[in-house]
Amino acid sequence: MSDPGYRIPATTRIGHVHLKVADLDRSMTFYVDILGFSVSARYGKQAVFLAAGGYHHLIGLNTWQSQGAPPASRHGVGLYHTAILYPERKDLAVALQRLLDVEYPLTGAADHGVSEALYLDDPDGNGVELYWDRPDADWPRTSTGEIEMYTRPLDLEALLALAE
Repeated sequence: MSDPGYRIPATTRIGHVHLKVADLDRSMTFYVDILGFSVSARYGKQAVFLAAGGYHHLIGLNTWQSQGAPPASRHGVGLYHTAILYPERKDLAVALQRLLDVEYPLTGAADHGVSEALYLDDPDGNGVELYWDRPDADWPRTSTGEIEMYTRPLDLEALLALAE
């Protein structure tokens, strides 16, 4: 039996997400042309690694078992969403403006107290969250110091004002 007191190291991070997609070029239009990731490696017409900030890849896309497949099911098991963390609120505002410029639909937008988030689906129906975290000193907390997240409407107009 494993040690029940074991905790993963505090500096552990998710290195990347790798998604099965139906059409690699269509997905690249979304992740590269709209969201702005760069291609760090391409493997013919079957796979691509996408990067930001010099890291080898944050997102992998492949059609190895999914070429031409239908969109992901909303009501089945699997990935709920990939969350992409922007460094500043202004960066999230620019992302929102880019989505609006190409009329890409949002599925939601929320202020969670600790963060502000935009929700949408990629072309294969995979959920995507674009968000920025407020400084942790500004996070809402209970009287005992626990984080007190909530879901409230996000003021999109105030956010967009930062994109100018």
